[in-house]
Amino acid sequence: MNKAEFVDRIAARTGDRQAAKEVVDVAIDEIQRAVVKGEKVSFAGFGVFEKRQRAARMARNPRTGEAVKVKKTVIPAFRPGTGFKELVTGKRKMPRAAAAKKTAAAPASKSTAKKSAKKAAKKTTRAAGAGTRSVATGRVSGTKRAAKKTTAKSTAKKATRKTATKATAKKTGAKKTPARKTAAKRGRR
Repeated sequence: MNKAEFVDRIAARTGDRQAAKEVVDVAIDEIQRAVVKGEKVSFAGFGVFEKRQRAARMARNPRTGEAVKVKKTVIPAFRPGTGFKELVTGKRKMPRAAAAKKTAAAPASKSTAKKSAKKAAKKTTRAAGAGTRSVATGRVSGTKRAAKKTTAKSTAKKATRKTATKATAKKTGAKKTPARKTAAKRGRR
């Protein structure tokens, strides 16, 4: 993944590509400035960016085998945190990515589609069954929650598709024509 792909993934979760690009640029710049000053930049569970000094040493030229003196140097380094290591090694599972945030300036048609999707989801969960309720805790088993999630997603998608097609038809002034008529017209030509 390169920087542009990284920005695209952040934009997919936040909903604003320009703001995501700016945040990535500022974060990288601030990390670099702090490490140059000699500060440690640590993110709990992720890792630590730091400045390391390498002492002068003797090395060998691989081509000739001759001993060569290497001066002391300063390098940037990253040390991964335990949480990050556990994710990479598979000891811990990756948490689910958050969905894109909704913007405040959403069109009215989308909000009505969401409301109708919620109503449909409630109806289907009632029809699917109330799930099992634990007497000791009063909690409902996962069947009801799972039914709500799946039906709400599918009905929301259908409702947004319908409103999107209506909106495009209004903009273009297009009218619905049955498939038979259009096929018949093509045959005449």
